[in-house]
Amino acid sequence: MKEHKTDYERNGDMKEKIWTAALLVIGDEILSGRTQDANIQYLATWLNDEGVRLSEVRVVPDVTDSIVHAVNALRTKFDYLFTTGGIGPTHDDITAEAIAIAFRRPLIEHPEAIARLGKYYTTEKEFTPARRRMTRVPEGGSLIDNSISIAPGFRVENTFVMAGIPKVMQAMLSSLKGQIKGGKPQISRSVTFQTVESGIAGPLEDIQNLYDGISLGSYPFLKNKKPHVQIVIRGTNKMLVDKVERAVSGLGTPLDESD
Repeated sequence: MKEHKTDYERNGDMKEKIWTAALLVIGDEILSGRTQDANIQYLATWLNDEGVRLSEVRVVPDVTDSIVHAVNALRTKFDYLFTTGGIGPTHDDITAEAIAIAFRRPLIEHPEAIARLGKYYTTEKEFTPARRRMTRVPEGGSLIDNSISIAPGFRVENTFVMAGIPKVMQAMLSSLKGQIKGGKPQISRSVTFQTVESGIAGPLEDIQNLYDGISLGSYPFLKNKKPHVQIVIRGTNKMLVDKVERAVSGLGTPLDESD
């Protein structure tokens, strides 16, 4: 059963805007299977705390045209776009160039980024041309702080460009706390039944159709070789979420989720 999604959700008599974001994961190593992406779940949770929903994730290789195409598609479709990967010191770190092309801006060495890295790498021998690559930002972009390894990410309009290394990405996100506009965080409840998904599909759809502003997801799994289904209820109105949870629980005998 697919989740019900809208641009606005009804909360009582008022419709509230849903703030959305996309994540663009950049890197050949992700597509090859060499590296497993560890940033999606963290970003989704962080965004929910900010009242923003992660609505789409794409993975593209280290190819300029692919990055430019994806950036321009996602930044116009969603309120925010976050990218991870490709802002390091090596030749295949081409994200900054691609972002500059996507926004049709020149790529410059950001004075503040040069100052930060110049202070961190105190000698010319340490502050190599490769490390200097990490100071490049599309003209007019602002820096995203990096408390782990100094080299900053950057923001251009609604697009946030961050490192792919999880700890560094998390540090960059931490510096953005409270800097983006969002709505109410989503509340989530779950109800699990020992049954086949088709056994509750009809009544579950009826419940979904009764309530605006609530998303119902159905997730089947096997446990001890027996079919189970977990129903996840999401919404921003706690009273409504609780009400729908009770309705879903009435579809059968819910299991104790601690078991």
